[in-house]
Amino acid sequence: MAGELRASDIGKRVVLNGWVDGHRDMGGVLFFDVRDRSGKSQCVIRPSTGSAQLYESAKKLRSEFVVSVEGVVQKRESPNSRIPTGEIEIELSYLEVLNESQVPPFEVKEDTTANEDLRLRYRYLDLRRPSLQRNLAVRHKVVKAIRDYYNERGFYEIETPILMKATPEGARDFLVPSRIHPGSFYALPQSPQLYKQVLMISGFDRYFQIARCFRDEDLRADRQPEFTQLDVEMSFPNEDLIYDVMEGALARVWKELGLTLPSPFLQLSYHEAMSRFGSDKPDLRYGLEIQTLTEMVRGKTEFKVFNEVLEKRLGVIGAVVAPGGAAWSRKQIDTLTDLAKVFGAGGLVWIKVNADGYDSSAKKFLSDDLLRDIRSVCGAQTGDLILVVSHPKWERAYTILGALRSELANRLGLLEGKEFEFAPAWITNFPMFEEDEEKGSFTFKHHPFTSPDPQDWARRSEGLQHVRARAYDIVVNGYELGSGSIRIHDRTMQEEVFDLLGHSKEDQLKKFGFILEAFQYGAPPHGGMALGIDRIVMLCCGTENIRDVIAFPKTTSMQSLMDSSPSEVDQYQLKELHLALTK
Repeated sequence: MAGELRASDIGKRVVLNGWVDGHRDMGGVLFFDVRDRSGKSQCVIRPSTGSAQLYESAKKLRSEFVVSVEGVVQKRESPNSRIPTGEIEIELSYLEVLNESQVPPFEVKEDTTANEDLRLRYRYLDLRRPSLQRNLAVRHKVVKAIRDYYNERGFYEIETPILMKATPEGARDFLVPSRIHPGSFYALPQSPQLYKQVLMISGFDRYFQIARCFRDEDLRADRQPEFTQLDVEMSFPNEDLIYDVMEGALARVWKELGLTLPSPFLQLSYHEAMSRFGSDKPDLRYGLEIQTLTEMVRGKTEFKVFNEVLEKRLGVIGAVVAPGGAAWSRKQIDTLTDLAKVFGAGGLVWIKVNADGYDSSAKKFLSDDLLRDIRSVCGAQTGDLILVVSHPKWERAYTILGALRSELANRLGLLEGKEFEFAPAWITNFPMFEEDEEKGSFTFKHHPFTSPDPQDWARRSEGLQHVRARAYDIVVNGYELGSGSIRIHDRTMQEEVFDLLGHSKEDQLKKFGFILEAFQYGAPPHGGMALGIDRIVMLCCGTENIRDVIAFPKTTSMQSLMDSSPSEVDQYQLKELHLALTK
């Protein structure tokens, strides 16, 4: 391999096959690099030591020609310390062009300036770049480490169907029409959730799968319509067992890659994560913790904005501090106000802590004593800026503060140089239900097969908003790596959850009849979770774009530019499927 040669190989005769990477004629001495997935080595042809025919053939080489070369490894006259093979070069005695290449639409190099759409159009060229080849090598190591880890612990890898029953819960399904059964459809799996529960009922008490999953939803930088997840399920577990097994898997992956993942993971309840960091997937590599001011402010001001929130049962007044922010201009602060409004705030109260006192956007409503108390609770120092948010809804207030916290971290450069520092945590005790404001009803927070906390379930008549789930997420550096729960394994409880979510008995049997029936035949307690392989690899490669770690990704408009999919199909194909298109 071209990237494996070292000074210890000097004197050896070698054959390399790969691509021409650069071509230089230095006054009668011709140099070019041969590149393969392992790296590249410099080749040299000197007419004085080789044949004139070989030299003339080499002069016709261009970048990305596919070649086979043979020669003797020798010490390089001008070493290149930037590459591992920089001490050697190969004096060629043979050269064969296996295939020529047109001039590429962009230069195949690490620091290409080509835009992403062009690179996705010619993905086979983009994938030749060393960074993407390294990323896919990391992906291979991640999956291998996972398989080795679970095999050593007695888990069976079992494949579940790709064509399955449509059970529209959560994101939209991708539907596949059946030719044999006109008018009927399969769905591509959003996850193997129900199948892995059936495997537990079947007696396979430790299961895992590297599963392909599909969701027809809008894309983000860390999301694709098709993705790969590590799917795990166990019978007779409690949360601690699942935490131990999943932490061990991630520790194995990180160790395999020469990275460090702190263990044991921090555990935060959903309520604590939201009230301290404003997110259920907080980035814990920096501080800037949120401070709650609700009770401290109560009765100490006539400020209408605060008092209207204090009248609400779930109203929250909270703050986050920007160190050194007192020096920021009004325009710089206004951009933070605009951000808060995007996330649902009516406005933003700011307080500058100056050496000679306080300046505030609400100074005429806030006494010096109250400003001093706010400063004390927030731990603000002279020169800091305090940003105060008030909102009548608990979760929304902290979400706004969380968005400000993230923006401050970026503005202050708190994450610079921390790509390979990792701060993992378990987020636990999620609400089981959340209110759908548009429909005026409750829906599930994770999925409807999650088991409720037994004590909360006994008090469900007092209000579904008080019921916590036996659900948990793993978050690392602001990304949700995975989600899981202890499952419901009792038919009566599962039916009642469906009832509370508004599913009729007929609908329950139509969509979930097979799992409800299976619960009647000795279903063991079981639980598990799924981790996103793409996000794990993205973190371990230090990139923020999930497309950098997937061989053939889709764009944010769900297109594959290389092969022009999705695309129209012939009418006869639609006719076979008993389908017709409408405008």
